[in-house]
Amino acid sequence: HVQLVESGGGFVQPGGSLRLSCKTSGYTAGRYCMGWFRQAPGKEREGVAGFDVGRRTPYYADSVKGRFTISRDVSKKTLFLQMSSLKPEDTATYYCAADPGYCGGGWYRESNYRHWGQGTQVTVS
Repeated sequence: HVQLVESGGGFVQPGGSLRLSCKTSGYTAGRYCMGWFRQAPGKEREGVAGFDVGRRTPYYADSVKGRFTISRDVSKKTLFLQMSSLKPEDTATYYCAADPGYCGGGWYRESNYRHWGQGTQVTVS
């Protein structure tokens, strides 16, 4: 069974950096889609970044391009989201998601992911 656990959230000053981690278990397939989503109070959940493991291809929302970097540590089975130049509008609960297969052009769609973590809070103030 697939399990995703996020960590690394916390409080950070505007312009600061933070790295989120998503520890995975039960996922042994080499080709699957991983994604980071976020949801602020009163807002819909939105895709932040995606990573096509099989194609080794990253994807980013326009709002975070140049500031966020998605990566993974294969040996630790962990997905990372390195966030830099953080802004108050980045404040949200961040979720890790996963689904078998390629991400394709719809990496940012919630419906494309079968497995989700419980989220980690990021507050930029």
